[in-house]
Amino acid sequence: MDQVGTRLTELAATRGVSLAALSAMIGRNAAYLQQFVTRGTPRALAEGDRRTLAAFFEVDEEVLGGPPAPPAAIRVPRLDVAASAGPGALVDAEVELGADMLDPGLARRLGLKAGAVAIIRVRGDSMEPGLMDGDHILVDTARRSPGAAGGVFVVRIDGALMVKRVRRSGGTLVARSDNPAASPVPNAPVEVVGRVVWAMRAPT
Repeated sequence: MDQVGTRLTELAATRGVSLAALSAMIGRNAAYLQQFVTRGTPRALAEGDRRTLAAFFEVDEEVLGGPPAPPAAIRVPRLDVAASAGPGALVDAEVELGADMLDPGLARRLGLKAGAVAIIRVRGDSMEPGLMDGDHILVDTARRSPGAAGGVFVVRIDGALMVKRVRRSGGTLVARSDNPAASPVPNAPVEVVGRVVWAMRAPT
């Protein structure tokens, strides 16, 4: 028996139902599923038969030879915090305002995983022109190790939450603003919250 036939036999045994009874349930002759399991005839279950059997056993159609189920959208919380692109926003707690559903294709392309991503709002102009005041950014909280080339990260510096360009220089993290007119970044240790992987901006 191939994998689908084996799985079908196991499911039938678990439910205590015969292959003949299942064949009748899908409107086939009594020997239909027995032949499928032992002889490989037909080579695959018809779509309608597969759907009926999957619903009966409460399993995904993929178990019975169907196509893989499409990946589910990722739930992304929107947090009541602002990563300041200016002097820094002091944050005592992160409160969830709501959530958005992220397309699984985009999540896969960005390398995001459920439970390790959040949406927060940018405040200030120190990361212009890349990030503007009011932009919403996707933050991958699983990526907290800037390399020598650097990238844009949400960080805490001296207790303030900021979005800055961060790189590793020797054993030290160095943060800076993209806007040359911005105020200097505080001279204090940099705690990385996560990497900014996507920005969303309302049309003007």
